[in-house]
Amino acid sequence: MQEKLFDSEAKVMEIIWERSPISAKDISLIAAETIGWNKNTTYTVIKKLEAKGFIRREDPGFICTPLISQNQMQKVEAASLVKKVFGGSRRALFSALLEDEPLTEEEIDELRKLIDNR
Repeated sequence: MQEKLFDSEAKVMEIIWERSPISAKDISLIAAETIGWNKNTTYTVIKKLEAKGFIRREDPGFICTPLISQNQMQKVEAASLVKKVFGGSRRALFSALLEDEPLTEEEIDELRKLIDNR
């Protein structure tokens, strides 16, 4: 997947991931309540997501379903961040993340398990 997920698109994808399948109308109602968007803004973002291949929209009712999982998108976005900000170095990313915030023993154990299971 080469397409970038912009912030506005990510907000709509969150709604879709949480409630899929969901109508475009329901997405617009939730976006109006949680983000303050009007219907036209939401529908424009839905059309962009469909054009990019992130969602499928079907009649009747313009029912939206994701074509990429939240986990897949997180991996794509994380890889992009590592490449763009850290020169492709995952070590540099982890170093930056761990530098300023202390971790609990439980968090350290979880991270060790993730590394050991690779």
